[in-house]
Amino acid sequence: MSRKLAKRWISAVEYERMGEAGIFPPDARLELIEGDIFEMSPIGSPHAACVDTLTLLFTELAQRRFIVRVQNPIRLDDFSEPQPDLTLLRWREDFYRGAHPTPADVLLVVEVADTTVVTDRTIKVPLYARAGVAEVWVVNIPEERVEIYTGPAGEAYQTAAESGRGERAQSPTVEGLSVSVDELFG
Repeated sequence: MSRKLAKRWISAVEYERMGEAGIFPPDARLELIEGDIFEMSPIGSPHAACVDTLTLLFTELAQRRFIVRVQNPIRLDDFSEPQPDLTLLRWREDFYRGAHPTPADVLLVVEVADTTVVTDRTIKVPLYARAGVAEVWVVNIPEERVEIYTGPAGEAYQTAAESGRGERAQSPTVEGLSVSVDELFG
């Protein structure tokens, strides 16, 4: 008699407890996506420089209007806790000390993609859409462009736009947020 193996999903609560218990190595770069734990890709120099540039630009604009979070988790649902490269969050005096931000707290998610462009587009962007995250940017390093996704509906975003060299990536949901693509890629 043949029996199909049942998959055991890991919840976000269990995942966090595993981290607190020291199950993962201290330097592990992991994220929880739909009940599975994934290793994150190593960060190369172009990726790090892009994240640092965006952090500076977003922080200059923030001025207590929103919180800029860098490579920290957001709780999308009971089984997904990704760690986007940058997240702009609704302003809170407590800086989300009691719990990770949820989709209702997120103004913008940015995934900087060097080797992970396809994964970010096919797995993470639909994941954010399902959770109802209002806007996602995929900073596509190999093609030197910013992909902007807005209007989440089901598995996808209703609007997708791109900005390349010589243009500005402008947020349709965060007032005043505009970034020179040339500045991102040097």
